[in-house]
Amino acid sequence: MSWIESIINYKTYNEQEEKDKEIVVNCIKKFDDLLTRDNEIAHITSSAFVVNKNRNKALMVHHNIFNSWSWAGGHADGDDDLLYVAIKEVKEETGVEDIRPITDEMVSLDILPVLGHEKRGEYVAPHLHLSVAYLLEADEDAPLIVKDDENSDVQWISFEEINTYSDEPHMKVIYSKIIAKIKDSHI
Repeated sequence: MSWIESIINYKTYNEQEEKDKEIVVNCIKKFDDLLTRDNEIAHITSSAFVVNKNRNKALMVHHNIFNSWSWAGGHADGDDDLLYVAIKEVKEETGVEDIRPITDEMVSLDILPVLGHEKRGEYVAPHLHLSVAYLLEADEDAPLIVKDDENSDVQWISFEEINTYSDEPHMKVIYSKIIAKIKDSHI
């Protein structure tokens, strides 16, 4: 299934996802460059909510730009295999090598605002991340590394503490939604 079909066929969880999906699908119809940062208004990103075997902790990174704890992920940068992108980003940002998708389907579809910021000495204007996210599993005893140019720490955080660690209100809503999905579906 193509990345476009996976978004079109995505089963929304709540009203927020319904509206975000509608907008993402409209963007797909209007733009042919959503997989690249050439589209400075909005582009596809792929992230991962990585859980441990017991499904009670998530692997989080302290993101340098946002100065907050968050999931690992990044830009598609032209790659249309969004699950691959999510896994690659987790490996790069955490050092964990053995990462398994719990399912090949997306676990979350969101539109995330990005404020203007500096990256590698250049200004990046405000834009939107059309965010797809996947649910992955990793061994919480695997060695972790920090990717200095992107994050300042990596650690497993219990589900109950994620909202204490995260400083981004819009991301707290997403993490809570994914945790609820995990508990509702007994994944």
